[in-house]
Amino acid sequence: MEVVQNGKNAAELLQAQAHVWNHALNFINSMSLKCAIQLGIPDIIHSHGKPMTLSQLIVALPINKSKNHCIYRLMRILIHSGLFSQQNISESDPEKGYVITEASKLLLKDNPFSVTPLLLAIFDPILTKPWHHMSDWFQSADPTPFVTAHGMTFWDYAGHEPKVNQFFNDAMASDTRLVMSVVIDMYKGVFEGLESLVDVGGGTGTAAKAIAKAYPHLDCTVFDLPHVVSGLQGKEQNLKYVGGDMFQAIPSADTILLKWILHDWKDEECVEILKKCKDAITTTGKVIIIEMVMENEKGDNDQSTETQLSFDLLMMVLTTGRERNEKEWANLIFTAGFRDYKISPILGLRSLIEIFP
Repeated sequence: MEVVQNGKNAAELLQAQAHVWNHALNFINSMSLKCAIQLGIPDIIHSHGKPMTLSQLIVALPINKSKNHCIYRLMRILIHSGLFSQQNISESDPEKGYVITEASKLLLKDNPFSVTPLLLAIFDPILTKPWHHMSDWFQSADPTPFVTAHGMTFWDYAGHEPKVNQFFNDAMASDTRLVMSVVIDMYKGVFEGLESLVDVGGGTGTAAKAIAKAYPHLDCTVFDLPHVVSGLQGKEQNLKYVGGDMFQAIPSADTILLKWILHDWKDEECVEILKKCKDAITTTGKVIIIEMVMENEKGDNDQSTETQLSFDLLMMVLTTGRERNEKEWANLIFTAGFRDYKISPILGLRSLIEIFP
């Protein structure tokens, strides 16, 4: 047994122990956030309209009275995580009250940019179970840990389980509202001069709806699997839904939009999809991709890098896809027969990639 030699050695060992413990216990932050969302804590504090004391929060929460004393402990870790904060009740009252932060604003039910649907999807046992099978997967021939855990691919599961299909579509829609708002507001030129657009894998049409409304002259089509678009129709005259398979053929248009699609697929499948896109657009058209570009200048800090790396593993566990750096994106683009591309890092951790035939 190794003996601690000196104070410096002991301090290093204890620091290393704490580092490992933090990694092991990281799931507690996620589960605490899930609990706060399910109890409605962000909306309760926001609706209060001013700093909310612990006693006021306890009264407002739908909890058993025997658990009242535990709310302080839950809120303490959520404050430490930056999801909530505390302020004086008033200038004359030094008592502290809970307030929401910029982060918890994204948890409010009436926020059109709410990330709650995506979080609840990620926290669902159907999606957390595969993480317990990663080591089994590495030792098997299964394509993903999701297959190891559930016996079928994520896409087959979603096709047969309405709950999964619903929370996947809700999650994608919540993210798309924020992304398209930024693109339409800050990068208007990307749609200038276009007459038609097909949103491939567009789900329930959140992106296409926003584009169709902002550009009434632009004919927009949502293209997704038949069970996804079944029964859907656009209120706008320039919006329609078409069912099909992107690996077979994509409807023709000036522009093809691929938002968070290609990271779901391995390289060979991405090249196949891009070739179908190239067949679908005119010689003056283009393909617009919204995805992460790993190692770009916008992601050059520890927190951003960790988020990108986490999404890469999420793709590994749920699908056969991955997140890619610029070199890997360029390889896909040129292998599919496109002549050029342009990357605009305007979406935080993600970028807008335009590729040209």
